[in-house]
Amino acid sequence: MFPLITILGPTACGKTALACELAWRTGGEIISADSRQVYRGMDIGTGKDLADYTAHGTPIPYHLIDIREAGDKYNLYEYQHDFHAAYTDIRERGRLPILCGGTGLYIESVLSGYRLLHVPENPGLRARLAGKSLAELTALLASYKTLHNTTDVDTPARAIRAIEIAEYQQVQQPDATGFAPLRGLVVGIDIDREERRRRITARLQSRLREGMVDEVRCLLERGIPPDDLIYYGLEYKYVTLYLTGALAYDDMCCQLEIAIHQFAKRQMTWFRGMERRGIPIRWLPCSLPDEAKVERILEWGQEQESRK
Repeated sequence: MFPLITILGPTACGKTALACELAWRTGGEIISADSRQVYRGMDIGTGKDLADYTAHGTPIPYHLIDIREAGDKYNLYEYQHDFHAAYTDIRERGRLPILCGGTGLYIESVLSGYRLLHVPENPGLRARLAGKSLAELTALLASYKTLHNTTDVDTPARAIRAIEIAEYQQVQQPDATGFAPLRGLVVGIDIDREERRRRITARLQSRLREGMVDEVRCLLERGIPPDDLIYYGLEYKYVTLYLTGALAYDDMCCQLEIAIHQFAKRQMTWFRGMERRGIPIRWLPCSLPDEAKVERILEWGQEQESRK
């Protein structure tokens, strides 16, 4: 049986719907590769849409969603271990694992078999970096020779954590008992830039109407510190800044929309980088109906299997 099919692409390109259609056709199960959908209570802002995990009236099993409490700081090391636990379980039950998401770092860590360390917090380093601007932290981060994560540091807290990891890697070697690479078939959804921008704008407006601000307000009222929500970036960063009085509502909407567009661009940069680093991605046009996309994926899978 095919070991793994990966479906990736930028935000708002229709990955989940395609993965569900593919799972329905193949008897597969979806493993999420989204760094924020792991958190319970963060639903509207992450586009979790659990009701979408159905196809033709059939519920589609999914994994690595709602596995941690909001306020936690889930990391790549934990994701890699959680992915392999889910992957092994799915394979042992004779079903097809379908990795689906837009967090390129998570996806590449699995496909390339990153050897990772569990990196503890470094209070002294954090104290020295406190107060530095995001630009200063980004420049410092770029000075390290070996980095897995060179993007997605859109807040000072994320940048400090990335520096913390890079610093730890200078003196510690990754565990030699890491996971083997898992390639399988990797499929990307290629969406026109203008269509992507249109979808992002429409989706943001929809999420605001659905109560995204109230969702973040509830998280704050539960006692989650504002800095923890800002750490998650994008929707949770900007809505928190609005709710704490740092931004006016219109400024929040404007800055958030720009940030999401920039994030989608960084996602595509990461995926193109994966190709340069030796991971072949078969691209499908977003405009193709999901049923036709699935047919193409199955054809590619058969071709790839026949060449073994």
